Amino acid sequence: MQEILFDFISKYISLTEEEKRVLTSLDIFRTVKKGTVLLEEGQSSKDGYFVLKGCIRSYYIIEGEEKTTAFYTEMEGITPNCVITKTPSEYYVATTEDSILTVSNPDLEAEMFEKFPKFETLCRVLSEELLAKEQVNFDDFKNSSPEQRYLSMMQKRPDLIQRVPQHQLASFLGIKPQSLSRLRARILEKSKA
Repeated sequence: MQEILFDFISKYISLTEEEKRVLTSLDIFRTVKKGTVLLEEGQSSKDGYFVLKGCIRSYYIIEGEEKTTAFYTEMEGITPNCVITKTPSEYYVATTEDSILTVSNPDLEAEMFEKFPKFETLCRVLSEELLAKEQVNFDDFKNSSPEQRYLSMMQKRPDLIQRVPQHQLASFLGIKPQSLSRLRARILEKSKA
């Protein structure tokens, strides 16, 4: 588990053996079963998650219906808004596959930043990348049809099509599962023509 994390970090900063030892000694690694709810609406939490292996999603339940807002897979992280605002969560976070995660909180991060300032630089760079990616994804979603969203997902995140249940994918795309089935059939028909 640690090596996966170290390989990812090494793309941004180099780690000394001491830094690796300290990271390994922290109780941050969790193996989580598929379907585990990590955060519920109304719950307070200090935990942020980084996916080493697996998939987690964030979603709302509106009028009894799940509305998926994001999927996080390998080398992606989520810090729920409630961690930052210190208010109860407005949404859920759950695993969609058996997953290996790192779990951190602001206190642990502050301690790490104090001991190893380059981790703060790493977190800043990752936050900037995430913010830019989220803005592009939001703009793409707002300015595209469901078919364009699906085609974009096929291009940018094809793994989700195999890894995520159809009803969650449909919700993520802003359509009903039946509409997703029809949309897939249309795209398949077009590709045969």
